[in-house]
Amino acid sequence: MNHELSEKAKKLSQGAVIDKPGSTVETKTGGWKTFKPVTNYEECIKCGKCWAVCPEAAYKQNKDGFFEVDLDYCKGCGICAKECPKKCIKMELEEK
Repeated sequence: MNHELSEKAKKLSQGAVIDKPGSTVETKTGGWKTFKPVTNYEECIKCGKCWAVCPEAAYKQNKDGFFEVDLDYCKGCGICAKECPKKCIKMELEEK
């Protein structure tokens, strides 16, 4: 890296920082999303794949065995919809 670029980089404001494990639970990041996952529970087989692949751990299992997304933490990445074996999760535009 050249010296001029290095000096400019030092002046940049630091972005979001997760400075300790588990701190994302304290910061509701769901407001960042453009799309939200919507599950068709009639087609869901309760496999938990959505829960397993969610990078934000936004899915929790309810008393009936279905996995529900907590939209306060979901960033709308769509990995759950892509990986769902039954394709019962659809990404819909988040209306604010």
